[in-house]
Amino acid sequence: MYSELSYGQLMGVAIAISNKMPELTVTSEIYEEYDYRSKVPPSIEGNVISEFPFLLPKPGSKAKFDEDNDLDMERPQKEVIRIVSEHSAKTKIALVGLQVWRGAFLLGDLLIHLGLQGELQNKIVMELGAGTGLTSFVASIYAKKVICTDIDLGGILALIKLNAQYNAKLIKAQFKIMQLDFKETWNKELSNEIEQTDVFIAADVIYDDDVTAAFISTIQKILNTKPPKTLYVVLEKRYVFTIEHLDNVAPCYETFLSLLDKVKTENAKATWTVEQLPLNFPKYFTYDRVKELVLWKISSKPF
Repeated sequence: MYSELSYGQLMGVAIAISNKMPELTVTSEIYEEYDYRSKVPPSIEGNVISEFPFLLPKPGSKAKFDEDNDLDMERPQKEVIRIVSEHSAKTKIALVGLQVWRGAFLLGDLLIHLGLQGELQNKIVMELGAGTGLTSFVASIYAKKVICTDIDLGGILALIKLNAQYNAKLIKAQFKIMQLDFKETWNKELSNEIEQTDVFIAADVIYDDDVTAAFISTIQKILNTKPPKTLYVVLEKRYVFTIEHLDNVAPCYETFLSLLDKVKTENAKATWTVEQLPLNFPKYFTYDRVKELVLWKISSKPF
């Protein structure tokens, strides 16, 4: 009889694929590409309030042509998400959620695209590893309910709560903040929320083999919990030069693909559809949509 792979089993595979990364400090690249600084002073010394502008088309807006056959499209309104973060200083790799990363913008673009098509209407959405909460705020423009989750480490959950207050006017859905640690057992409340959730989202949650194994174990359990369910994952391939390969490789991304390939056909309660989606939808946020960004859609349905 098949039983789902445990986090420990997946971690064993991950170690065999690549050596565990040492503890590092990192800074998000986005702040070198655009100036997102706000004039609003932070309430905590060392933090910075950033303003991330984006275009928000009105629901149902479509391109039209006038009598001269010229494109006549209703101008989308300009909005901004304010985020308190720690991008002014480096953070340990375990606390990358205290910063905003490029994948959050791509996921935000996707959510607006899906929202305009009505695909999030009356849906419950849960974000995994939400960090600052940016993409959860975007999802809350269209969904019925949004559960924003992350590990309770380094004040991340308190940061999400603070950012939700800064962006209250954008949040139209029922909004809930919960702890979800990829390495821990779910409590009853979280299990109930996961059972009821339709769409799961995650961005830039792959940065270390340990976390990658735990993430794959978590999504396997999620997608087998009362399917059908859909997961959208945005990742950025991060290349490093290794002596072993004498080339630039993306070890964390390769670990993700290897572990995903191992579990996608080994599920006792559901069948999975795994596909990499094209990035041919509009760009609403201000950022560089680099070629290293990738989008995966994983869907489960009961046998």
